[in-house]
Amino acid sequence: MRIANHELPNNLALAPMAGVTDRPFRMLCKALGAGMAASEMVTSNPALRNSRKSQLKADHRGEPEPRIIQIAGADPGWMADAARHNVGHGAQIIDINMGCPAKKVCNRAAGSALLSDEGLVREILQATVEAVPVPVTLKIRTGPSPECRNGVRIAEIAQAQGIQALAVHGRTRADAYRGRAEYDTIRDICRAVTIPVLANGDIGSPEQAARVLEYTRADGVMIGRAAQGRPWLFREIGHYLETGCRLPSPPLAEIRRIMLGHLRELHAFYGEHQGVRVARKHIGWYLSAQPGGESMRRRLVRVDSATEQLALVEACFTTLERDGAVATARRALSA
Repeated sequence: MRIANHELPNNLALAPMAGVTDRPFRMLCKALGAGMAASEMVTSNPALRNSRKSQLKADHRGEPEPRIIQIAGADPGWMADAARHNVGHGAQIIDINMGCPAKKVCNRAAGSALLSDEGLVREILQATVEAVPVPVTLKIRTGPSPECRNGVRIAEIAQAQGIQALAVHGRTRADAYRGRAEYDTIRDICRAVTIPVLANGDIGSPEQAARVLEYTRADGVMIGRAAQGRPWLFREIGHYLETGCRLPSPPLAEIRRIMLGHLRELHAFYGEHQGVRVARKHIGWYLSAQPGGESMRRRLVRVDSATEQLALVEACFTTLERDGAVATARRALSA
């Protein structure tokens, strides 16, 4: 899969998610099989550009290429200026957010709220594409509401304005994350444009990824919430698409190694105080599929020290491995 002059290692992308896809998580997902990963949404408001929060979101030091920064806003001039600023600081692809359904974003007429104004969409895309010498991509939903799925028209506008790739979440702005994603609109978009299209929404298994690709004829898939606590999902999907066979689930020892490495990177990236707090949600996601995971999570959220947090995670996995060994032995004795 290619985006302009960038040849990607595969057709699997990590969806940009506010509060989740920071540099440590992007680099982890890339190491485990994601071919591309965009930053968290960065505001185009120039007054907020130098805040610590914005600078952390746009931090891609040491990250494997291509380095992608997602920007959001409703003012064409601000969006163009934000694109120039981020390219000047090393961004190799600019991604525009017109997919976020969050009220605090849509109330500013940004994110997926823009889909209701095709004229403004055109102005923002034209201004941003013309502002920078790097590829510009776009993330959208299928429309403002189930009664107005204008995703095909938005995709045609995007292609005409020079957008180099498109990611489409199979829900409308009004749907938020309720109900099931629909792929008919994504299929129609793939038929209408020639630029690469990534299908997004409810893709949580290798089999579902294969079904969505076959049905929509999209060029790739974008994984969001399903990768939370399961960054190895990219590796599993890639293997399945290549071989038709499922990889076995990672053993506890590997999950332990991945999780502890991730937590250490969060502590280093944010500093101990903030890093421990950011790590809490990731701990919950990692442990959610494990026996007793919820009770373990409740213990861990009360911890304020990085050293104690890591030690408790180690202890949790020691308990899980011991209980698993006991259960295996009991099954063998009863066989």
